[in-house]
Amino acid sequence: MIVWLNGPFGGGKSTLASGLHEALTGSVVADPEYVGSLLRQSMAGHALRVRDYQDYPAWRRLTVQLITELHQLTGNTVIVPMTLLKRAYADEILGPLAELGTELRHLVLHVDAERLGARIAASREYPDDDARSEAVRSHRRRRVHDYEQAAAEWLHDAARVIDTSTLTPEQALQATLAHLNNIR
Repeated sequence: MIVWLNGPFGGGKSTLASGLHEALTGSVVADPEYVGSLLRQSMAGHALRVRDYQDYPAWRRLTVQLITELHQLTGNTVIVPMTLLKRAYADEILGPLAELGTELRHLVLHVDAERLGARIAASREYPDDDARSEAVRSHRRRRVHDYEQAAAEWLHDAARVIDTSTLTPEQALQATLAHLNNIR
């Protein structure tokens, strides 16, 4: 099975991915952000550099390849915590993954705007580096509207939405596991 965890930046995808990895024996976590970091580093200073690595067609192809290879290598669940807000990009990635012959579960961890703002404000990605943590929070705040727009236009219709607004991380994990167990 491939479990794609989508949702707003700062909405708890990485935390849930870690919990799912512990709960699902033999599972692996494939974080496409590492693919993006590699591309960002490789393209640094290049005239064709883009701000958002998801805009690189190579990122989308490499992400599909990474997940496919990990699934074939392990024969087990691959958990992917990554926000996809552009429908065309989601189709370009999730389409080929759906054709692998394994279950693909696209889940959106929804958080209402007020609680998302509070989570972002409280986050400390780099506990020993306030400036880097603030840069992450700033990025997340800038992208809230993008998530809300995608949710209204297509995202909530294209995936299973799990509203985590009032859930603790453990409750979100249990709700996700219950959902995954109900569809197996």
